[in-house]
Amino acid sequence: MTKALVRRPGTALVRRPGARGWPGRGGGAHAYLSPAPEWRGTTVQVCGLWPYGAGSGTPRRGVPVGRDLTSGATICCDPISWFQRAKLISNPSAFVLGQPGLGKSSLVRRWVLGLAGYGVTPMIVGDLKPDYVDLTRALGGQVIELGRGRGYLNVLDPGEAGRAASRLTGNARRAILADSQARRLTMVCALVTILRRSPPTDREESILAECLAVLDDRHEGRPAPVLRDLLQVLRDAPPTVRQVALDRGDRTRYDAITEGLESSLAGLLGRGRLGEVFAQPTSEPMQLDRPVCFDISSIDDSEGALQAAALMACWSYGFGAVSAAQALTDAGLAPQRRFFLVLDELWRVLRASSGLVERVDTLTRLNRQRGVGQAMVTHSMRDLLALPDEADRLKAAGFAERAGLIAAAGLPEDEMPRLGRVVALTSVEQQRLTEWSTPPGWDPQDDDTPPPGRGNFLLKVGGRPGITMHVDLTPAELDLYDTNRKWH
Repeated sequence: MTKALVRRPGTALVRRPGARGWPGRGGGAHAYLSPAPEWRGTTVQVCGLWPYGAGSGTPRRGVPVGRDLTSGATICCDPISWFQRAKLISNPSAFVLGQPGLGKSSLVRRWVLGLAGYGVTPMIVGDLKPDYVDLTRALGGQVIELGRGRGYLNVLDPGEAGRAASRLTGNARRAILADSQARRLTMVCALVTILRRSPPTDREESILAECLAVLDDRHEGRPAPVLRDLLQVLRDAPPTVRQVALDRGDRTRYDAITEGLESSLAGLLGRGRLGEVFAQPTSEPMQLDRPVCFDISSIDDSEGALQAAALMACWSYGFGAVSAAQALTDAGLAPQRRFFLVLDELWRVLRASSGLVERVDTLTRLNRQRGVGQAMVTHSMRDLLALPDEADRLKAAGFAERAGLIAAAGLPEDEMPRLGRVVALTSVEQQRLTEWSTPPGWDPQDDDTPPPGRGNFLLKVGGRPGITMHVDLTPAELDLYDTNRKWH
C-alpha cells in the first residue's frame, strides 16, 4: 500500500492514510482484513439493506441444515425438497454414510424435524440405538416398541392395506390386496432366510404363496392370521397347495417336500433366535396421521439375526402402510400425504444372511412412484460390497447408485475408490473426507473435544461439484440428540 497524497486547492500536499491505515514503519496498517459477517434472509427481512447484498451459489430450497464451510452461507437441503421443489435430483432419496460418531444421525434427524414442519410425515422404520425416539415424542408422534416381551409385529397382518381394501372396490381393491399378499410373502421368505442363513427354494416360495392364498380365504372377515395359522395350512395339505408342491398325489411325497419348510415355520414360533416377536398379533397398530418410530433398541447387539429380522419387518410394515395410504388418495378417499422413511443401520440387514439384498431391493425400489422420500444410512461403501455373493454385491451397490443425493461424512482413505465409482470425487474432496475421519487429539485434559470432522458433510449429486457443510445444532436439538447419554 502506497502513501495517499492529496492536494487541496491553494494548499500544499497533504499526507493521508490508505485503505488499511497508515503505511510504513510504525504506521499500524493492517496486513489482513477480516471479511465482513454475512447473513441470509428473505427479501422481506433484508429489503432495507439494499443494495448491500450479494447472491449465493448454494441451494435455498429445503430444510436449513447448516453452513457452507467455504463461504459460511446457509445450506438448505433435504431429498424431498431437492426433488419436488428445486428439481436438483431425479430421485427423492439420500444415501448417508460415514464413520461412527461423526453426525450421520444428527443430519437425518434435522431432515426429519424440518420435513415435519413442511407437512411431511416422518417414519423411522427401525431405531436400534435409539436415536429418534425422543425426537418423535417431541413432535407428538407415535413410538412403537418391539422386542422380546415388549411388543410384537405380526408379519401376516395386512395392517393399513386391509383397512384400505375395505373402503375400495374393483381394480383398486384387487391391486391393494395383491400388493399386500406379495409383501407378506416377501417378509415370510425373509424370516426363513434369516433363520436358515439361506433363501428358500423356488418350490418353497410357491408353496408359501399358495398357503397365504388359502389362509386369506379361511380368515376373510376375521382377525388377521398369525404364523401359527400359516403353519397349520401347510400341515393340512389342501389340494391347491399339494398341486403346487407337485406331490403327484402322494401324501408321503408331500410331507417329504414340505418337511424343511415346516421345520422353518415351526422355528419362528418358539423361543429360538427370532423368538415370538413376529408370530403374535400386532401389539400396537401404526397411525399414519403423525410421525412414527419403531423402537427396537431393546434387542441386544448379540442378537444380530433378530435385529435384522426386526428391521426388515418394520420396513415392510412401513412401506405397506404407505402404499395403502396412496391407494386411498388415488381413489379420492383420503388427502394426499408425503412420507419420509428413514432406513438406518442398513449393514445389519445385509450381513444377516445371503439373499436379503433381494428383499431390501424389492422394498425400496419404487419410492419415487409412491410419493415417498427415504434416507438409507450405513457406515461405508464396504458394507454394501463385503457380501459373499457377487449378485448381492451388485444389487447392494445399486442402493447408493440410485440415490439422488449422497451425504458423506468422514471416511477412511481406502473408501475413496469405492465411493468414486458412485459419484465423481475430486482430489480435494477426497482429502477432506479423509481428514474428517481423523480422531480427536490425545490430550487427556481436553476430554470434551469432539473429533475434528464431527458434523461435517460433503453433499454430492451426480458429477456436480460437492458442497461441504457443517451441521449446526440448536440447544433444543442438543438435548434430544445425545447418543452418549448412558456414558454421562
